Amino acid sequence: MHPDDRARVRESVQQALATLSDYEAEYRCVWSNGSIHWILAFGRPTYNSDGALIGMDGITLDITSRKQAEQKILEQAALLDVATDAIFVRSLDHQILYWNKGAERLYGWQAAEALGKNAIELLHRDDLTQLNEALKIVVAQGDWQGELTQVSKTGQAITIASRWTLMLDETGVPKAILIVNTDITEKKQLEAQFLRVQRMESIGTLASGIAHDLNNILTPILSSAQLLLMQNTLTDDRKQHFMKTIELSAKRGASLVKQVLSFARGVEGKRAVLQVRHLISEIQHIAFETFPKSIDLSVDSANDLWLVSGDATHLHQVFMNLCVNARDAMPNGGTLNIAANNFMIDESFARMHIEAQVGAHILVTVSDTGTGIPADALGRIFEPFFTTKDLGKGTGLGLSTVLSIVKSHGGFIDVVSEMGRGTHFKVYLPAIPMHEAPPVQDNELPHGKGELILVVDDEAMIRQTTQASLEAYNYQVLTASDGIEAIALYAQHRDTIRLVLVDMMMPSMDGMTTIRTLLKMNPQVRTLALSGLLSSTQISELEGIHTSTVLSKPFTTKELLENIHQVLEAQADIA
Repeated sequence: MHPDDRARVRESVQQALATLSDYEAEYRCVWSNGSIHWILAFGRPTYNSDGALIGMDGITLDITSRKQAEQKILEQAALLDVATDAIFVRSLDHQILYWNKGAERLYGWQAAEALGKNAIELLHRDDLTQLNEALKIVVAQGDWQGELTQVSKTGQAITIASRWTLMLDETGVPKAILIVNTDITEKKQLEAQFLRVQRMESIGTLASGIAHDLNNILTPILSSAQLLLMQNTLTDDRKQHFMKTIELSAKRGASLVKQVLSFARGVEGKRAVLQVRHLISEIQHIAFETFPKSIDLSVDSANDLWLVSGDATHLHQVFMNLCVNARDAMPNGGTLNIAANNFMIDESFARMHIEAQVGAHILVTVSDTGTGIPADALGRIFEPFFTTKDLGKGTGLGLSTVLSIVKSHGGFIDVVSEMGRGTHFKVYLPAIPMHEAPPVQDNELPHGKGELILVVDDEAMIRQTTQASLEAYNYQVLTASDGIEAIALYAQHRDTIRLVLVDMMMPSMDGMTTIRTLLKMNPQVRTLALSGLLSSTQISELEGIHTSTVLSKPFTTKELLENIHQVLEAQADIA
């Protein structure tokens, strides 16, 4: 017996003899060859016919293999606790079975608090769609990885990169899931900032074209307005022509400003089923208005183009970047072509393209007839800060951003380029093979039923034109020049005012403060927020108010009437 174990084993045997009970002990023995073995011993006192103690009977088992396995497990557990990642094991019915130190640091729950708890209830909130999908995949395929949003003990949202591995019992039956989670919250925030910086770079490259186009838009507006004021002999047809010119030019300018603001600000992280054809149409409009006229632009989108699940702002950024690069590659003019088609990837294609997955995709190809990319640079074009442009004409962020966004959507990119002949960028995105029903057009403008509407705006001309438009379509109107006046008017007419139109950027009391004050007076008050420059924070706050809707400036009479009609109809349905 190992010298260090003798005293402990002797004490166990003596206690068993003194209490006339069985004993059990684990101890080490040194074999003749010097090797150490673990022994498990069981003993019991034995007596003669007179009841006198004559000795002890017992058995011993060599448990060396078991002790070595236990030691290995302890060492592995110690290593897991050293890991910075959160590592835990959950049963198939979501019970937490193991919780390492990394999990304690990331989530704030100590192991004693987390063990035995339901993992979903502890770490997740709200939408569990992605979580349930991950569970299906790991059970079917044995592993899964992706990004999830979870919550800490304090309720703070955490973005994590998660890897799941299915654990099997000795018969091969699934018994639990090993999960390794890495906190990427800060990384995602930095990525969002990076994307915003890159978007602003793209806006900067278009700035001169935007300024030129806005001047072209303003010129016919000013000329037509002056002619209408100065010429008393104009026929009705000529007056209609000039008024139509003013209207179309104003719409053209509003559309350009709205698209640029939307692209620059971005509403990131929101995935939805969308039609890429519409994004390409917006890109076509911006390119047509801002690119040099020496560049011929052509667009060819399939009418039956499949839908994709994606972030519209980010995908817009992908195609905008590719088009800007194509423009820069054609300083002396050329042809820019954007094509979008359905593409089914089979196993043969997937074997030839390592990033491709079998299934339905859409293929968007951006082609130019420009200078081309040198062969020695082609393999580096997606590296951050790598650029073939002259100093001061590019940061090298554009294509690295494009690749990052496309990969985050489960897609990939192919590039073919030839010096002096041009470049083709092929963007493959996983598709939802379904047809989009064409929207039903209704040209009839909705009329009011005499409802009273309060219009709040610090711009007198906007108040006057809005009032005239509403009264022309059978609404009654009160107007206020700021939030303070609006609160006073609402207090006088709260029982009859059905809707409040609120400009979001006003002096003294801004729109958001006005809406909050109205809600305190009447939690059911209906508001329509009007603004051309809302921040993401304001948009999120307004979306959280179930009685408020947002209408972007500038808006047409048709857009105004349709939004008011929808709000009032919704109010009638609730009532």
